[in-house]
Amino acid sequence: MNNFKEKAVILSAEEIKRIIYRLTHQILENNSSVGEIALIGIQTRGAYLAKRVQAIVKEIEGVELPLGVLDITLYRDDLTAVDSNPTVKETQLDFDINGKIVVLIDDVLFTGRTIRAALDEIMDFGRPQKVELLVLIDRGHRELPIRADFVGKNIPTSTQETVKVCLEEVDGKDEVVIGEKI
Repeated sequence: MNNFKEKAVILSAEEIKRIIYRLTHQILENNSSVGEIALIGIQTRGAYLAKRVQAIVKEIEGVELPLGVLDITLYRDDLTAVDSNPTVKETQLDFDINGKIVVLIDDVLFTGRTIRAALDEIMDFGRPQKVELLVLIDRGHRELPIRADFVGKNIPTSTQETVKVCLEEVDGKDEVVIGEKI
């Protein structure tokens, strides 16, 4: 975010790593059959978080879970409000989601509109047994009745504040900061 004034670092790289391990353990504890689980990350940072969860499951269970990536851009109900010229990235779902326990992964849960769009897109690919939501940050201010099953950290914010998740794969470092748009 170019027009962003940082107020405070909320999570360090080490804290993010611990949280992702904890969330992965919670997924495994919540689902008795690891073979039924599939991971789907929402572009951009949710996709990288999903890849990290996949690697941790492989480390713990020795199983490589199916991993998909969603670009929900064209499913948004606020597309014109977000960007007059949106960049559409790639959706990759190379496996059958029918009957799977899909763990949908994103970096920040705010109004719930991104998750609603992701659910609409997932349903275009099939009918999962169930969909669970994992988010690194839940900042509140829901506009839709959506809640996460697995939350890394709840960060109460004002609507004027912005939560920025930085990941090594995209931003060159892992951290979560809170700030304001300027």
